[in-house]
Amino acid sequence: MTTSDIITTIQSEMRAAFPVVEGRLATFYAMQEYHLGWRDADLRPAQFDPGKLLRPQFALLACQAVGGDIDRALPLAAGIQLIHDFSLIHDDIEDNSDTRRGRTTVWRQWGLAHGINAGDGMFVIAHLALHRMSDAGVEPSLALDIIRRFDRTVLNICGGQFLDLSFEGNLDITEEDYLMMIGCKTAALIAATTELGAMAGGADAVSVQAMADFGRNLGLAFQVQDDVLGVWGDAQTTGKPFAADIYRRKVSLPIVYALHVLAPGGERGDNKRSDLERIYCQDQVGDADVSRVLGILESVDARGYTETMAERYHDAAMQALSRVRVASDPDAQAAFARIQQIAESLLGRQN
Repeated sequence: MTTSDIITTIQSEMRAAFPVVEGRLATFYAMQEYHLGWRDADLRPAQFDPGKLLRPQFALLACQAVGGDIDRALPLAAGIQLIHDFSLIHDDIEDNSDTRRGRTTVWRQWGLAHGINAGDGMFVIAHLALHRMSDAGVEPSLALDIIRRFDRTVLNICGGQFLDLSFEGNLDITEEDYLMMIGCKTAALIAATTELGAMAGGADAVSVQAMADFGRNLGLAFQVQDDVLGVWGDAQTTGKPFAADIYRRKVSLPIVYALHVLAPGGERGDNKRSDLERIYCQDQVGDADVSRVLGILESVDARGYTETMAERYHDAAMQALSRVRVASDPDAQAAFARIQQIAESLLGRQN
């Protein structure tokens, strides 16, 4: 199957998780389908960018790489994408975001209350998708174990969002604090996709753990690389303004690192830290402020440090992947090669 075919198959399984409803409730589900790119702002059927769907693809590929039938993992893949989109609907509310994937966010389009309710509904539909695993041939005891681990992952994501919200405006957070936050918020779900996909494919405990370690480290590398793009990414490539994270006063890894090395008594403490603190405590950040922050980051090589961190996590991910016991059939070998290819493409990505 091509990547396009896989995405179409995943979306078909996602659609299958939605209940058939009477007309009075149709708008409730149509709002969710709008977020997924299946409807326009007037809730008419449409097809917009659904995102890369990398997480559900990883679940299917992990299942196939260990010798499993990807049909068994389709409900899991659908549930993973739906839970990711649930988190995005709520993130947009909590981050006061107006757009998502180039379109007005659900809560901006229909109001805060409907946004919260649409996200809650998608949370449940994600679980309804998972409950279809038994129908797809996954043994009930294994399906229950997968659902249990899935729910622990969702709780981790919510915990990560709590930390993210708690850290807003806090210039004293440590690198350890930051890595814990992204480990819960970003890496936990990617780790679950590969771990649970391997479980659905009948992998042994060694391969399941290796896939989990791979996903977690790849998730950390992905987010750290995203921090690079949030400061230095090309606007035409990323679709976001240049230095968007600085304009938003986001305390990402480059900022955490710079604040650390510029701390009083630290490696290079001087008035640069006070300038950085002053700018990040302002209500608004202007172009001159952004230029000053970029200069400060360059003076401590924050970009080099952040890119090195991304490479370190990426290397750890590839080492973990090498421990997976890949099945010998051609489909399994091809799936494993595709996992490697996607993982390699994420390091140094430009969008």
